[in-house]
Amino acid sequence: MSDETSDASASSIPIVKLRPRKAQPFFGRHPWVRDSGIDKVIGKVQDGDVVQLHSDKDRFIAYGLINRNSHLRVRLYSWDQQQPLEDAFWRSRLERAILMRRELGLLQDNAGCRLVYSEADGLSGLIVENFAGHLMIQVTSLGMFRRIESIAAILTDLLQPKSISLRGEAGILKLEGLEVEPQLLSGELPSEAIEIVENDLRYEVDLTEGQKTGFYLDQRDNRRVAASYLPPSAKVLDMFCYSGGFAMNAAKHGGAASVQGVDGSGPAISAAQRNAERNQLSNVSFEKADCFDYLKARVDAGDKYDAIILDPPKFTKSRRTIDEALRAYFHINRHATQLLRPGGILVTCSCSGNVNREEFLMMLLGVSQKTGRDLRLLEQRGAAPDHPVSATCLENEYLKCFIASVG
Repeated sequence: MSDETSDASASSIPIVKLRPRKAQPFFGRHPWVRDSGIDKVIGKVQDGDVVQLHSDKDRFIAYGLINRNSHLRVRLYSWDQQQPLEDAFWRSRLERAILMRRELGLLQDNAGCRLVYSEADGLSGLIVENFAGHLMIQVTSLGMFRRIESIAAILTDLLQPKSISLRGEAGILKLEGLEVEPQLLSGELPSEAIEIVENDLRYEVDLTEGQKTGFYLDQRDNRRVAASYLPPSAKVLDMFCYSGGFAMNAAKHGGAASVQGVDGSGPAISAAQRNAERNQLSNVSFEKADCFDYLKARVDAGDKYDAIILDPPKFTKSRRTIDEALRAYFHINRHATQLLRPGGILVTCSCSGNVNREEFLMMLLGVSQKTGRDLRLLEQRGAAPDHPVSATCLENEYLKCFIASVG
């Protein structure tokens, strides 16, 4: 693309100069430069252009992409002054990301896998997922959106996918001053849902939905591990069950006598029921209900379970509403703890990146104190390995999954 080929000469690339005492995190390879740390821009730029980040002492730090509409004013990619942001750079980063998933054994013909995870793969603002040969690209930055044609061409050359589709998440894109309409970039989408296999279970995936694929890959390992903790012939409750991942692993791999899945979404429940039928599982059922009301009703009825799984959607998208989110987590975890028999297993998750691990643990401490039940943590887990966390951008860690024995 034209904006790529013009990047060859470093001397021609505009400079973003930092304010005094703001450079250390970026010498340390943190990829986000916020507007508050910037002194001035030297040279003419358009949003999405390549820039050089310099310290207040005019020392080169890294190459990045600028967006003056965003509080994340510059996203950084290359800390090597001899490695500008040209097509060869993007190709090398994509090759490295794909190779890691292939070496992990996750790039299978009939499976799902996250191929690129933004900052963790050195490609801030870009997510790519593979569903049985169909690639779904999600852009979360204007700079990546401007390069989407080049990225799609590189992915086509590396993987020969059946199709490549583009998606965007409205809330994130608004922060970038960007609108992205779902669109097919290449190939052909199937008219019906495709099938992927995960943990020896078959799932339908609808690739034609507007924003989401209808399947979350990050819980792949947690679903199987949670099932391994179930007591024999357990009675299991899976709350916020979505398309039935945890429930079906409990039913097939956990030896559960019965599994009840509950979700507030009618389409999700319908998909979960179809998935159960697809796998010929007769010991799992699904019900549409408000999960908060359902838990309270079960407590009021005096019901008891051997294991309860809580995998709610994101409760907050901002630190401004963190207290409300923690109250919601406390509410569902308190009721779940009350519903468990002594020695029962609680699997409790949070995908809210703004709620950190320590805050979630303190919430569980409050649950233990309020209910008078001992919560003994057996495992503290995160996302599957195709969702890695960069050591220089720990903000990427969002998923928490705690497995506890309740006394």
